[in-house]
Amino acid sequence: MARRAEVERRTGETDVRVELAVEGSGASEVRTGIGFLDHMLNTLARHGLFDLTVEASGDLEVDEHHTVEDVAIVLGRAFNEALGERRGIRRMGHAVVPMDEALALVAVDCGGRGQAFVEAPFTYSRIGDLGADLVSHFIETLAREARLTIHARLLAGENDHHRAEAIFKALARAMDDATSLDPRRADVIPSTKGTLE
Repeated sequence: MARRAEVERRTGETDVRVELAVEGSGASEVRTGIGFLDHMLNTLARHGLFDLTVEASGDLEVDEHHTVEDVAIVLGRAFNEALGERRGIRRMGHAVVPMDEALALVAVDCGGRGQAFVEAPFTYSRIGDLGADLVSHFIETLAREARLTIHARLLAGENDHHRAEAIFKALARAMDDATSLDPRRADVIPSTKGTLE
């Protein structure tokens, strides 16, 4: 089963295109104009073993909010499209990931409900060229559009770069686990309801 998607979104504020392969090797080409976001998306692809292409341009002369939000929208829609009916997937996954002194826990359920619960305090208002508050906003938007439930908790850390990277690495590992095909499920939708839509 080739679980792939290509999604585009154009507005008066941004132009975003995402190509995604769920069964990948972790290869990525990401250009958003926001260096730290690029780093986090490359991290998501590498540690989730997703193949990912992201091309985004936005009104960065205003600030980075619209670009971050719209990249999350399009990436979430790509995951939702690629997963389809979600037949045969493990559905739930979790990961606890260290990044030096930082430690993050992320749990994911591909159960069709788009919601996120993020506890990720940062010391400073910016991480590189990214507003620190946009880390949570990205995850919340991704969860809504991909129809995932995501719980993300920062358990330890002092350096904001390390804190954010630990969260994205844990998100990657948890999403890889949750979206993986379970041979014991064959073509079955993993829900007593018979649907995850």
